[in-house]
Amino acid sequence: MSFFNNPNRIPESYGLRIAGGLIAYFLLMKVINLSDHVELRLLNLLILVAGVFFALKKYKETHGKHLNYFLALVTGVATSAIGSIVFALFLFVWMKVDANMMQHIIDTEPMGHYLNAYMASFIVALEGVFSGLLVTFVLINYIQTDEVGGA
Repeated sequence: MSFFNNPNRIPESYGLRIAGGLIAYFLLMKVINLSDHVELRLLNLLILVAGVFFALKKYKETHGKHLNYFLALVTGVATSAIGSIVFALFLFVWMKVDANMMQHIIDTEPMGHYLNAYMASFIVALEGVFSGLLVTFVLINYIQTDEVGGA
């Protein structure tokens, strides 16, 4: 059984897929020179929603069509946290290598002169984790889960 098909590694598997999608989207925006458009960051949310949705769906498929509400919450938040933290680590390395990007952020953002690569990456990770919490909460109310007290 491979890592990506292991039913006990769903958050890690789908978290890495989310990170891969976020990294690919970031690189695409860099290549087509749209990385300065902050509004396009909203599409990151769609990548996060898709990753958490498919993680919850996979969990339900591999656990006898049962999805406990609290286990779904843990699975979704863990999935989004792994994806967001891996993406934040990628951004940290990118900002250390590409000093022009960090300088552009410092020059153009309202609070930019207080930022460095550490803080910017931490903010991205924190934003991703809390977005994942919200996305998970919305999705587990959309996907049918077992009763709160059920198995």
